[in-house]
Amino acid sequence: MDYRHLGRSGFKISEITYGNWLTHGSQVEDDAAQACVRAALDAGITTFDTADVYANTAAETVLGKALAGERRESLEILTKVFGPTGPKGPNDTGLSRKHITESCEGSLRRLQTDHIDLYQAHRYDYATPLEETMQAFADLVRQGKVLYLGVSEWTADQIRAGHALAEELGVHLVSNQPQYSALWRVIEGEVVPTSRELGLSQVVWSPIAQGVLTGKYVPGQQPPEGSRATDEKGGKGMIARWMSDDVLARVQDLKPVASDLGLSMAQLAVAWVLQNENVATAIIGASKPEQVADNAAAAGVRIPADAMARIDEVLGDAVVSDPARTLESSPKEREV
Repeated sequence: MDYRHLGRSGFKISEITYGNWLTHGSQVEDDAAQACVRAALDAGITTFDTADVYANTAAETVLGKALAGERRESLEILTKVFGPTGPKGPNDTGLSRKHITESCEGSLRRLQTDHIDLYQAHRYDYATPLEETMQAFADLVRQGKVLYLGVSEWTADQIRAGHALAEELGVHLVSNQPQYSALWRVIEGEVVPTSRELGLSQVVWSPIAQGVLTGKYVPGQQPPEGSRATDEKGGKGMIARWMSDDVLARVQDLKPVASDLGLSMAQLAVAWVLQNENVATAIIGASKPEQVADNAAAAGVRIPADAMARIDEVLGDAVVSDPARTLESSPKEREV
């Protein structure tokens, strides 16, 4: 496993991060979740990403149990705050001082740790002054409960504003967690250049486009039973954008590229995002241990320039690259 610095900080994380969105506490039974975490550790993955909103806090609990007994100093634990949790009352969501402070305490308890390595603002909160949000985060850093600060799915302008306030408070934003894959490249035009300038890295989610880039979905055929495209709990809705025959056919045409490089389709997809030097790590999810091992093998892979060009040619106008799409990810009003 290779490691990369997070932003301009001295903090290193594994190139592959194991994440438990849509799996732990929801799609995957606890025994299978434990096996996946063990497979991640066996593959050299030391970085684990979760969020309090995943499975309404259950995902953090499952991860905390799975990592219990491991040397804490050898792990990097990342979690996030913003989404509605608990009974979803008026203060159970957002980035107010109250919600951030109480959510951090809950995450620490569920993850069975006394500090969070990277605490991330899961979305931008239009209902709370940014000054209040950044002051609350800075206080957690000074209390030793949080070591590093990041954001998720913020626009370039939002990152710039948050970075400036953090610097005034004597703390730093070191990362942004966006969706990024060979099919979804909306961060390349504005977010990545701004992040490079300000010293932030990308911690990217969905590098395999919810499984589409594995090639297991074939145009004109029903999705495999038990796959994300058949999951009515949330996975089906997320993957729907990629399920057209045109996109699926283009993905099938990537198989010779992967084969020529001696890679599985999943490895090709994960390795592709890691070619971007502003990407510190690719978050993978899994329901089976063998999926973890396969994806983790993408660490350290370098894709030749001609193969990168071929991927662009094959995917063509199926690629989404409009920077404005990042703005859609944050609700403009607080959810209750």
